[in-house]
This record gives sequence, structure tokens and C-alpha cells, in this order.
Amino acid sequence: MIDRRTFTRAVGLGAGASALSLAALPQAAQAAPEAPAPTAPAPTAPAPEAAPGGAPAGRTGFARRGQVRAGVLDVGYAEDGPADGPVVICLHGWPYDIHSYVDVAPLLAAQGYRVIVPYLRGHGPTRFLSARTPRNAQQAAVALDVVALMDALGIGRAVLAGFDWGSRTADIVAALWPDRVKALVSVSGYLITDVEKQKEPLAAAAEHTWWYQFYFATERGRLAMEDRDKRRALCRLVWEDVSPTWAFDDAVFERTAAAFDNPDYPAIVIHNYRWRLGLADGERRYDRLEQRLAARPRIAVPTVTLDPGRDPFTAPGDGSAYRQYFTGPYLHRTLPEVGHNLPQEAPAAFVQAVLDADRL
Repeated sequence: MIDRRTFTRAVGLGAGASALSLAALPQAAQAAPEAPAPTAPAPTAPAPEAAPGGAPAGRTGFARRGQVRAGVLDVGYAEDGPADGPVVICLHGWPYDIHSYVDVAPLLAAQGYRVIVPYLRGHGPTRFLSARTPRNAQQAAVALDVVALMDALGIGRAVLAGFDWGSRTADIVAALWPDRVKALVSVSGYLITDVEKQKEPLAAAAEHTWWYQFYFATERGRLAMEDRDKRRALCRLVWEDVSPTWAFDDAVFERTAAAFDNPDYPAIVIHNYRWRLGLADGERRYDRLEQRLAARPRIAVPTVTLDPGRDPFTAPGDGSAYRQYFTGPYLHRTLPEVGHNLPQEAPAAFVQAVLDADRL
């Protein structure tokens, strides 16, 4: 099984509530945790400039930037909102960076949240503190980066929200350290990796969707990632493939692609995908955590899951493929015309999910 989504094209594509609610978005119904597969209609996601308190059209940056030593990293991050507000940590995926949240952050800040958007290891200004630290991107290591960041910033609990690598990371923190997570927004549902299960082949059409994962397993793929021009061309192609309705321009892509120039980026990306296929070792110090994650731990914190309907990795069944992994208060939505980079393609809908998760 490919961990990110159990099924793909091979079996078909997935087709204010309180004082904090965005007035421009409809109220979502709260589902009882024991319901078998609760869903709520997808909210209409207006353009960022149409949402109350939203960012202006063409927003390109964040209110504040910071750097902090956290664990094995010196983490670069963006921040918005009041310093004493409830915290939301937004986690990006691959091949993206913090700009996936460039419109989300001010919308949440306008609702009183302190928003933290870190660059994951190997991205942008985030650097390893030691040249001797393995350039390891296994899931437990990346999740511990988030816990270390929370410790470094003095954050006890936060709402975690993410997509792609960010969803997986947020899922892991919620599963293993639930006392640190007030609520969870997870695009594409439950993404915790079971490396042994991933050794099982999928149908050819599903494997085809993951072409870059197999490319990265080869020496040719590694060399392509080390070449700046080839790396950018590959990443842009992935954007186009997985977000077919998103009309981004050159400037939007180049803003994010600057984060790919981090000297550790090729090694981190290659290790992540090879490790997930069982082709690269992790570090022994993470073995116990990985054993717990291989058991597919349930997530009990309040959760909203979002499925992007135009993402080729979205599982069919309107969230039913992973519903059993979420045992606490829960909502699910599918956004039919949105692709993989959901926070940047539909920022107001993502913000509404955060607000709803926080009130479950």
C-alpha cells in the first residue's frame, strides 16, 4: 500500500459555527464521535480577498519571520497573529513550502490565532545544527521536529493543521503526543506510514500516479534532484499534475521554489521517499516510535479531515477508507474542485476547517 492514500485512480477518484466562525462560510454540523462516517457539506471557498478579515489579493509574504534552535535544527518559520493567541501550527508538504499558507495565516490571525508556519527540515532557511547529523526524513524524525519546535517556542498545546508531509507529521504528533494537540486538521486523512505494508504492489494505474517516488529510488532521480533546473522542472510538473484546476503563475511557483535551494533539500527528499518504500534505513534512535506507528495508532483528538476532490491521490469513499483511525470528535469534508495543495488553493475552506476542529 502506498501510505499517503490507500486507493488512487486505479479504483477511482473521490469525487460560523461559533464566535470564531468566518461569516462568509457556512456552519458545519458537528458529528458525534460514535457515528460511523459523519460528513458535512463542503463549504464554498471564496477567494482570500472575499473573506472577512482576509489577505489582500496577490499576498506574497507573512507578518513576521523567525529562527529558533529546536532539537537538531535551526528552524526558520513564519508567524502571524497576536503573540498571546491560541496557537495554530500549519505544516507544508512536498514539493511546497510555507507559502502554501500565505493566505491562510492572515485569515486565522484575524480570528485571534497565533499562527506558526515552519519550514520542514531540508527546506528554506531551516538548517541542521551539525554536519554530522544524518539527513534523515523518516516520519518519526520529522514529527519530533515539530515537538521540539513547540518546546523551543514555549507552546504547550496547539491546533495542528497540514497537508501531504504536513498531514502525516500532524497525524503522528496527534497519535503519539495527544496532550500537545488541541485539535487536528488533516488533508487526505490518515497518512501514517506502514513501511512493511508499502511493499505490497498496487494496480499499475495507481503505481503510475506515484511516478516520482519510483524515480527517486534510482540514481537518475537523485541526480535530478541535485540539479537546480531539473529539480524545479520536476517539482513544477508535480504541481500541475496534482492540482489540475489551480491556475498558479510563475511568480507563485518561484516564491516556493526558492525553498528548494536549501543544500540539504535533495538528500531529505530522496531519503523520505526511499525510506517509505523500505529502500533506505532510518536511525536506530527512532525505532521504538516507528514500531508504534507501524501499529497504526488511533487518533483521539478532535479532528477535521479534508479530501481534495481533484487530487489524484484522494481515496474514493468520501473519507471512509480512513474513518476508523479517528476515534474522537470528528468532521469530514470533500472539496470537489480543489487539488492537492488545498490550503493555497482554497484558503478560506482550510481556515473554516481549523475553526471547526477547534470547537469540536
